[in-house]
Amino acid sequence: MRILMVALAVTLLAGCAGSAMNDARTGTPYKTLTSDKPEKVVAQCVQFSWQDEAVFGVDAGAYLQPGEKGGTTVYTRSAESFVDVKTDASATVLNYYAQHDDFVAKRRLAALATCL
Repeated sequence: MRILMVALAVTLLAGCAGSAMNDARTGTPYKTLTSDKPEKVVAQCVQFSWQDEAVFGVDAGAYLQPGEKGGTTVYTRSAESFVDVKTDASATVLNYYAQHDDFVAKRRLAALATCL
């Protein structure tokens, strides 16, 4: 029963996050960056860096999911911040989105930049 409740909660969270991400993608990313590293390596690094409780406290959750149009998306609870990581012809491209232009968004961007 508990497993079913947890699975339902995760599904609901993903649905809410997906809607917020789709809305954000209709606009311009907060920042676009590139890396020479493989997509999966960058995505896992971003997820790990965003899970640093010493930096982000209780908001240190970060999740991976397949990207909307390929690649990988790393996102936080309620998609407050997320990054689409995708390989193009010459590099790995990271489109970073943040719901608010605040200290936390800048901190997540700085953590993300360590993965380039």
